[in-house]
Amino acid sequence: METVLLQINNDRAYKLIEDLEALHIVKILKKSSAPKEKLSARFAGALNLSDEEYHNFQKSLIQGRDEWEKDI
Repeated sequence: METVLLQINNDRAYKLIEDLEALHIVKILKKSSAPKEKLSARFAGALNLSDEEYHNFQKSLIQGRDEWEKDI
């Protein structure tokens, strides 16, 4: 048995695949799949930091990286 991914371009093709499933020739695993959303879009604005909080966060990151470089 082999699993393949199909893109169905019209409703008649989907009907044919459903008929094949009814005959136990194929099995539909997922009826629909939305395109994956980019993580950057998914988490954009998730923190909602003020300008001051953002700058403090950036300073902390820079400080942590500098300390990491010193240890190496």
